Amino acid sequence: MKNGSNTVSESVKTKPSNACKPSIVWFRRDLRITDNSALREAVKFGGPVICVFILESGQRAIGGASKWWLHHSLAALSASITQIGGQLVLRRGNPVEILDDLVDASGAQNVFWNRRYDAAGMETDKRVKARLTERNLVAQSLKSNLLFEPWDIEKKSGGYYKVYTPFKRACLSAGVDRPALAAPDRLLSPEAHPDSDTLEDWGLLPTNPDWSKTIAATWTPGEEGAKARLSAFLHDDGIVGYREQRNLPAIEGTSRLSPHIAFGEISPYQIWSAATAPDLDIPAQDLETFLSEVLWREFSYTLLFYNPDLASRNFQPRFDGFPWEGDADRLPLWQNGQTGYPMVDAGLRQLWQTGWMHNRVRMITASFLVKHMLLDWRHGEDWFWDTLVDADPANNAASWQWVAGSGADAAPYFRIFNPMSQGEKFDREGAYIRQFVPELKDLPTKYLYAPWKAPADVLKKAGVELGKTYPKPIVEHSLAREKALSAFAKTKEAA
Repeated sequence: MKNGSNTVSESVKTKPSNACKPSIVWFRRDLRITDNSALREAVKFGGPVICVFILESGQRAIGGASKWWLHHSLAALSASITQIGGQLVLRRGNPVEILDDLVDASGAQNVFWNRRYDAAGMETDKRVKARLTERNLVAQSLKSNLLFEPWDIEKKSGGYYKVYTPFKRACLSAGVDRPALAAPDRLLSPEAHPDSDTLEDWGLLPTNPDWSKTIAATWTPGEEGAKARLSAFLHDDGIVGYREQRNLPAIEGTSRLSPHIAFGEISPYQIWSAATAPDLDIPAQDLETFLSEVLWREFSYTLLFYNPDLASRNFQPRFDGFPWEGDADRLPLWQNGQTGYPMVDAGLRQLWQTGWMHNRVRMITASFLVKHMLLDWRHGEDWFWDTLVDADPANNAASWQWVAGSGADAAPYFRIFNPMSQGEKFDREGAYIRQFVPELKDLPTKYLYAPWKAPADVLKKAGVELGKTYPKPIVEHSLAREKALSAFAKTKEAA
């Protein structure tokens, strides 16, 4: 394996004496039984398999939307494991201590897990591996959650790619190394499973108030939900026209697989294998665009691996002195979709109501925060982390830095999304805005993207009173744009 010193852990050769001894499979963001390398490796040993998920301490706390998803995803995983003869053990705390306890309780001689690539997770995995190896146990990490591990794709001159397009070309040239793995038919259970928490013990679901009803109506967490989503996208013409339709937020033009991928309910191998199946008749440009989105995630994880503080530190140091001069007191207006710019507000309300936001609108809302409001991109990254059901440590950070201009292969500093023209172009009839900003639903489409330009009688007829029923713009577009261009130009000069 290349750059072995950079990996979480090297595979430890299995010992024949451990055959038929119990094996522990440690689940993390790989909440599936299909195409799960760690689970398959444990089954190969022939002994009892103990499946465990640990709600870890010491990691970045997941947001409320992700907690809701995790609860339901674990319930689905538990049901899947039960169907093949196993049981999911739930524990919370320090993985080193918990796995030590599980080994003592079960007599397990082998522990398997699928690699992760964030700094805190890798550090924990190193400590776990050191402890298990100290006890003369098999401790093996495997590749399962990425098509290409960060050290797999390198430039000819050495080092990792910092620009997406050549990274994508290198991935396509290398090729995907295997098809998706089938789920095990059966798990051999131990005579007695270790003690387990219950999901209810963890309090992952919201209460007082329960804000999850609209999210629950939108999503079906779990492996079966992920498979159904992928099948519908590929076989019910969802992918046909994808290249263009993925930019239209009013329609189901995207795969909506992102939360399933984020929690590992479906693997990139499954997606790649299904999308490239020879019996599918997918237009080449649509397939290429979809696979490019899969590879953007791979690129983001390469960036995260080599830049462990990607969510908190500018990838380009010249942005460290950027003058974030915006009024932080206005941040809640952006968070709550009260900026006075309908396309921005629609996106942020969609996020709050469904735990998800259309990708085109993510770019619009992110650009508005950074370049209209001149607020630090880290405010937005943190808000998305808390409210997205697909909050992902690599994608979230890399994408925010891309919009801000501070990241790898970033959008040019002078690219400032115009929220009015973006709405006119990608929400042509205004259906998206009317759905999530219903107070403007009766406004003629001509004025829907900039209601402050509507004549008084038009506003009155539509029941809109600016400043009361719908906010006035919190910044003036042209002035905000000029201020942003000036600030970003100074940053460029400092490079």
